[in-house]
Amino acid sequence: MKGFVKNIESITVKNEDFRQVLYTAKNCQLVVMALKPGEEIGMEVHKLDQFFRVEEGTGEAVLDGVRTVISAGFAVRVPAGANHNISNTGSVPLKLYTLYAPPNHRDGVVHHTRADAEKDTEHFDGKTTD
Repeated sequence: MKGFVKNIESITVKNEDFRQVLYTAKNCQLVVMALKPGEEIGMEVHKLDQFFRVEEGTGEAVLDGVRTVISAGFAVRVPAGANHNISNTGSVPLKLYTLYAPPNHRDGVVHHTRADAEKDTEHFDGKTTD
């Protein structure tokens, strides 16, 4: 079967990796993330659109300097070109998933820690899950 049909909330909550690419299509990509207390994704800008959904924990979203407290149930839509960051301000892991449109990472990549992600220079190479 082409496509992705799974319980994303359960997968996101169980994830303990900083970043794990679950599914890559031609025009979008699904990634789960877990940020440790005090950890952040890091300020970044993409030439693509991005969407975050928080499943557990509390944190802060920064979009072009505007800070917003986020927690379970929050969605954050980051337009292409926006300077943005997500940080965990709580005492438990911040569990979230994100959609990149178009894809941003190599299909299937797993970064166990933020340090692993920072060391890796991988980017989407055109290969999809299907």
